[in-house]
Amino acid sequence: MRSMLKRYVHPPLLRLYRSIAAGVRFSGEYATWEEALRNATGYDAPKIVERVTAAALKVKLGEATYERDSVLFNEIQYSWPVLAGLMWIAAQHNNRLNVVDFGGSLGSSYFQTRKFLDTLDDCRWCIVEQKAFVAAGRKYFSDGRLRFYESLDECATDRRADAILLSSVIQYLPRPHEFLEDIMQRGFRFILVDRSPFSVDRADRITVQNVPPSIYPASYPSWVLNLDNFKSHMNTAYDLIAEYDTADTVNTPDFFKGFLYRKKEAC
Repeated sequence: MRSMLKRYVHPPLLRLYRSIAAGVRFSGEYATWEEALRNATGYDAPKIVERVTAAALKVKLGEATYERDSVLFNEIQYSWPVLAGLMWIAAQHNNRLNVVDFGGSLGSSYFQTRKFLDTLDDCRWCIVEQKAFVAAGRKYFSDGRLRFYESLDECATDRRADAILLSSVIQYLPRPHEFLEDIMQRGFRFILVDRSPFSVDRADRITVQNVPPSIYPASYPSWVLNLDNFKSHMNTAYDLIAEYDTADTVNTPDFFKGFLYRKKEAC
């Protein structure tokens, strides 16, 4: 299963969207992922890479404080539950953090938390992204702490991570439960899930998420997972340490949540 990601993740969807304005908007309900793709507009990936790279470089050069999806902010928009989870994980490893940020763009979460990461004795942040983002990341941002990879397998051969961050990721994969199974089989000690949509009274379903035009014009398929099914799946190999609501709003009765899991100890 460790080589399946390249097989089943649709390439344009490896650049994963985190909505930051006007809330999340879902439309329609589809029987298959392919049907949802036909009802989504997609986007011009090269232009997105150029915009995100330009914004991220402004942050790196100190010309802006924080960037997310090419949008610049005058102050950092902290995700305190994610930050708390990362620092708690580091505390379990002698003040050291070695994490994979799956779908992490050019380091939005890394630069968001860098002030706190600098207090650790050691930090290694590995981003797994699509090829164009990896090329830009290696050219402009890669250093002794921050590295970029095109697959989890490539990352694993270079750096062994204790934790994986899945921030606004699971819902954009064609087969999210297969992905979760792959992640669990890889043996990460900690899994940190953030900003994922769930429902309590409906089965897993496929919809289309619309990106606010202020970010870039696009729409693409998204899962809304059943919360109980998700927890049951994770509970097969991981213990729930923390569960929290996120600030995302949505135009449906669904809701966004985050979770911190630790691998079950062998009996």
